[in-house]
Amino acid sequence: MTIMRTSRIVPVLVVLAAIVPTAWFTDYHLFQLTMVVIYAIAILGLSLLTGFNGQISLGHGAFYAIGAYTTAILMSLWNVPYWATLPVSAVVCAVVGFLLGLPALRLGGLYLALTTFALATAIPQILKYKRFENWTGGVQGLVIDKPDAPFGLALSPDQWLYLFTVAIAVVLYVIAWNIVRGRIGRAMMAIRDHAMAAEAMGINLPIVKTRTFALSAMYTGLAGSLGAIAVQFVAPDSFGVVVSIFLFVGLIVGGVSSIGGTLIGAAFIEFVPNFADKISKAAPGAVYGVILIAVMFLMPAGAGGFLYSMWRKLLAGRSGHAPPPVQSAMVDAVPYEEPNEEPTAELAGLPPEAAFAPQPVVSERRPE
Repeated sequence: MTIMRTSRIVPVLVVLAAIVPTAWFTDYHLFQLTMVVIYAIAILGLSLLTGFNGQISLGHGAFYAIGAYTTAILMSLWNVPYWATLPVSAVVCAVVGFLLGLPALRLGGLYLALTTFALATAIPQILKYKRFENWTGGVQGLVIDKPDAPFGLALSPDQWLYLFTVAIAVVLYVIAWNIVRGRIGRAMMAIRDHAMAAEAMGINLPIVKTRTFALSAMYTGLAGSLGAIAVQFVAPDSFGVVVSIFLFVGLIVGGVSSIGGTLIGAAFIEFVPNFADKISKAAPGAVYGVILIAVMFLMPAGAGGFLYSMWRKLLAGRSGHAPPPVQSAMVDAVPYEEPNEEPTAELAGLPPEAAFAPQPVVSERRPE
């Protein structure tokens, strides 16, 4: 009954999240909410790579910049419609991510993190390169127009862009949810927890890792495209290393392997810096650091893990039984049954609140 109720509530919440702000919020606040959704998409891409596949990246701001510049170049130089730039940006970022994922196969942990960090450091300098100025605009960057609402709808550009961004985000979140709940997601998490055991079970490590890197880059690149459309401006200095650090902070705050927690992490990196600046004009960075330390101390598993634990305790209080322990990785594996059956079919019926939980790994045995 709980699953049925929550499955009906979630679509209603999505509709309310799209309609209520559009009707009641000002254009400025809608712009802020649009950026929250955009950052959530970017953090979701980083979560697929780091939280579910175990590859640490400190340079996802580079993919965000590539997606933003792809959209800006297509719109400013070739007058391509804003919506048509998104598939192109997705393909470009996926190809770059796949190519970067190939050398990343020989790296891991801190070495991979430093490699991606180097990419994030190099991207702004590459965008300023003189031979690319005709395309990128050099130091001055590119200015693009915010799209108007289509079909004569009585919506401002900010209202329409918010609804458009929410629609794109819903599609991307549904795709990510299905991926992590399927065989590919279980393979990703098995590699994250024990690569050698995953390879022994027949998982192709190079293919899964490179495809995950490409998928992650595609998500972050799409977020960069939407961000360029919302901000109406791109410049090399706007995509420094700070963007990558902010995305990583949002990932940790929301929960490394929590899909729903990416929204909370995005809201954190969008609103908390402004809140810290209001508290102290002299030292906003210090206030931001104190808030971040307090959040990590109070919610070590991230906001997603904290909310899911509260939900389990609430359900346990209603039923009068203690909540079941969360399965740890590579433990309590579901035995193999039939070659064409899903060993973990019951996972598909989990309530949407489970999106906030750190995802367990279920091993998959090959038929003899």
